Amino acid sequence: MLDSDLAKLYDAQTKVLIQAVKRNTDRFPDDFMYQLTWQEFMDLRSQIVTSSFGGRRYLPYVFTQEGVAMLSSVLNSERAIKVNIQIMRAFIQLKRILLTNQDLRRKIEVMEKKYDRQFAIVFEAIRRLLESPKQTRAIGFKI
Repeated sequence: MLDSDLAKLYDAQTKVLIQAVKRNTDRFPDDFMYQLTWQEFMDLRSQIVTSSFGGRRYLPYVFTQEGVAMLSSVLNSERAIKVNIQIMRAFIQLKRILLTNQDLRRKIEVMEKKYDRQFAIVFEAIRRLLESPKQTRAIGFKI
């Protein structure tokens, strides 16, 4: 999800969200958040046709599912926590649907071949959701 979209959901300014993230960079590795390239940004703007980005002076940040979850710890407001819970539920529901529906998977693969250049970012996100979860190391303190 884009930083500006998350800021709207959290009822915060985009610059406030980015400042909170920059103050906690160790919480956002590359697989949690990354910044779009100029080419990706221009492709995104051409997809949207009418730019909602206005006069941005920097490239937007994109947050993965894990990055969205981490945002609730740096934006520790009641609204941020409630929105984060709903976003996580949506990710979980989407993953369940994709993992259990093989027909949908085949249709997505056909669509991917047909629209590969236009929706590369979307299909990459769906592909990651279709992959079986990678084994991650435990988070927390070891006793």
